[in-house]
Amino acid sequence: MTTRDVGGSAPGFRAAADTGDGPGPGVAPQPFAQVLMSDLLVSPTLVAGATGTSREVSNVAVMAVPDIGPWLRTGQLLLTTSAVLGRLVEPIDAFLARLDRRGVSGLAVRLDDPAAALPAEMSHAADELGLPVVVVADLYSQAHPLAGALAELSARQVDAVFEADRLRKVLVDVVMAGGGFTELAVAVHGELGGAVLITTPDGRQLCRAGDESELNRLASSAALDSTGRVRTDSTEGGLGLHRLGDEFLAVSAISANGIDHGRLVHFSTGHTLRSEDMYLVEQAAAVCALVVARELVVSSVEEKHRANFVRDLLLGRGGEHEHVAAHAKTFGWDLDRPVVVVVIEPDPVGEDEPSMPTRMPLVERQARAFTSAVAGRDTGAAVTALATETVILMGVGTDTLNLVNELVAYVRGDGGGGRMPFGVGVSRPTDSVDGIPALYGQARTALKVGRQITGAWAVTHFDDLGVYRLLSLVEDDRELESFASETLRELTADTPEAQDMRRTLEVLLATNINIAETARQLHFHYNTLRYRVVKLEKMLGSFTDHPELRLDLSLALKIMAMRGINS
Repeated sequence: MTTRDVGGSAPGFRAAADTGDGPGPGVAPQPFAQVLMSDLLVSPTLVAGATGTSREVSNVAVMAVPDIGPWLRTGQLLLTTSAVLGRLVEPIDAFLARLDRRGVSGLAVRLDDPAAALPAEMSHAADELGLPVVVVADLYSQAHPLAGALAELSARQVDAVFEADRLRKVLVDVVMAGGGFTELAVAVHGELGGAVLITTPDGRQLCRAGDESELNRLASSAALDSTGRVRTDSTEGGLGLHRLGDEFLAVSAISANGIDHGRLVHFSTGHTLRSEDMYLVEQAAAVCALVVARELVVSSVEEKHRANFVRDLLLGRGGEHEHVAAHAKTFGWDLDRPVVVVVIEPDPVGEDEPSMPTRMPLVERQARAFTSAVAGRDTGAAVTALATETVILMGVGTDTLNLVNELVAYVRGDGGGGRMPFGVGVSRPTDSVDGIPALYGQARTALKVGRQITGAWAVTHFDDLGVYRLLSLVEDDRELESFASETLRELTADTPEAQDMRRTLEVLLATNINIAETARQLHFHYNTLRYRVVKLEKMLGSFTDHPELRLDLSLALKIMAMRGINS
């Protein structure tokens, strides 16, 4: 291990305005190398990460506890001891990588055993990251102007640990008594005040607790979108401390078995939330994870049983209507009525961003979202996550498609809410479970064709497919594309001119070759459109005089739209 002494004293390491949320005292921004020459650190020796000494330091914090997450800030010089590092749960290289992601500028370590050295893996990781690590004789100079603020920060961290321990005991008692999310939200509010929400990973509220005034302020704040969903679309799922004017928000992930299951949100207008409050919210979220783990164990077998039951229904193996209806009632479902089948399938997209917490499978997340959405609209609906899709068996209303669009809007949130896109297919109704397999096929067809025509977020009813239903039955894509190419000829080219002429042809066919109406819809002069008609007939034949050719051209245009050819 190579070392380099950079002791000495240099003026200019000045205190700056504190940010107010407790990350540590602010300093006038300056390169890490200059900080090493200041009189803050006691006998610093650079041991790793020399390539990163140009990183700028803008604040200083003491790491008195291993769970330093809430106190980390960009541009931070972090001071700690080898004893604290030895209590880390995560590997040291993972810890340094987390510091680097959070924008920490460097790490200063006091060796509790002066004869020891930092682990080799720590030096290797710091060198790879370019994260400067120095060994110091003491955490900081007691004579430095920042010493008092750093001592206070260290004491606050220790106090937070004791307060978190007390909070955990209170909340664990709630869980041991059989309490769920609702009881935990009430208990967290009782300890921390303000308003408390427990939500899904994408911010849909599961339960809430708090003073009515605080809940009303939260409902009208920028923290929620118009559907009442907490805005979790920022980096890392909206986690951390947030300030919204004179309102404050602390958001922590609820994780169980390494999977992100939701958010615990603490909202306050009464006092400024600081890093210590964030620490308490994180500890409370860890107890909430116990409820998740308990519910996962209880529900896993039942979920499998429900999925197998629905799968049998879709394959026509459910049995007699009376038997199926009675069995469905044991799950709280009402299938003894006219129903439609709704199929939701994720659109093909990339994976979650690497910075996001590990999440449960996408289909399961979407199934949970639709379960929540349907609950207030059709209490007897069956919602089940299968291998690649979510299937809903719901009652027929006066306007089923409008209801489905309401469900999609609820799940999607404002502008999509950063959610993964999905397609939706809706079947015709049936009044017998014997018809469910055929309805499932209809919903799958509507989903597939609607996605091909409309793209992402398509919501398509089987009855709206028209001739696309027939085209979807042709399994040989090459035959369809060959028909379109032979019929439309050079209009299948992927050029702006070909696309423009296809649009003209499409409107002409839709208006039954009404030149005046087509010109009006396309905002063309009448004579300009007449010229285009002549040009099109030279390419395609005399379609204005032959209805059969017009039908072929219309089908060819629909094939191009359905297959996404040069769209």
